[in-house]
Amino acid sequence: MKLYTVNDYIRDTYGEKLYKLALNAGTTCPNRDGTAGTGGCIFCSAKGSGDFAEDAGMDIMAQIEAGKRRISGKTDCRRFIAYFQSFTNTYGNPEILRKKFFAAIHHPDIAILSIATRPDCIGDDTVAMLKELAAVKPVWVELGLQTIHEKTAQLINRCYTLPVYDRAVSRLKTIGLHVVTHMILGLPGESVQDMTETAAYIGRSGADGIKLHLLHVLSGTPLADMYRNKEYEPMSMEAYTDALISCLKMLPSGMVVHRMTGDGPKKLLLAPLWSGDKKRVLNYIHRRLSDIN
Repeated sequence: MKLYTVNDYIRDTYGEKLYKLALNAGTTCPNRDGTAGTGGCIFCSAKGSGDFAEDAGMDIMAQIEAGKRRISGKTDCRRFIAYFQSFTNTYGNPEILRKKFFAAIHHPDIAILSIATRPDCIGDDTVAMLKELAAVKPVWVELGLQTIHEKTAQLINRCYTLPVYDRAVSRLKTIGLHVVTHMILGLPGESVQDMTETAAYIGRSGADGIKLHLLHVLSGTPLADMYRNKEYEPMSMEAYTDALISCLKMLPSGMVVHRMTGDGPKKLLLAPLWSGDKKRVLNYIHRRLSDIN
């Protein structure tokens, strides 16, 4: 099964390999502070899925240099993607966020600015700022959708409805940005059919790319309590790969596959423990994909 991966897309578009630097804008989330809800999504760690990001107490230039040093032994890349990963990166003081994003995008070693956020945090001011940023260098916006099913969305405490996602994608595409949608496989109560319906919807939504994640059970989260109380059973590697392949088959030709799995921070990971060996997992997925004509 031939996929159009993010490495393919970057090579075709930019002519070189680029490595992501996970940065931290020091933001929070509207379903943590009471604006949309409290407690955050049931799977989200205390660091807002930014456990691998740099320290928010450092300025952006220092974070970029720290990130470059951190990965210097892994890659010979000369240019990078500045990835604002933690929490909701278009939610906060607009002027502070503006300064941080522009500092990153003007760094000579940064080729792309990537901003992770929620669809309900794409307002007029944000769209105007993103348009200005995109005039400097390419901008990606990553939207956390996870599922199209309202019952699941309520269970995971997502705190926005599907039409909000549709409007956000439309607005971002209007200003010419590369939109990446995040989807989680193995959410409580979802069948493989539910997951494939979400993948198919994302494929039709106008998004340019997709990130498919395995649901990790991390300590200190409501999902961890569900797991301990035997209210949630994580997927096996085989079941995850089966569901992943079913979802990939639903995507349109040319959609960029940015991720096919993920690795939770090992110090927080409760389950599934097989996901901690990322190399083994990816090898298994690629082997299964190579068996499909």
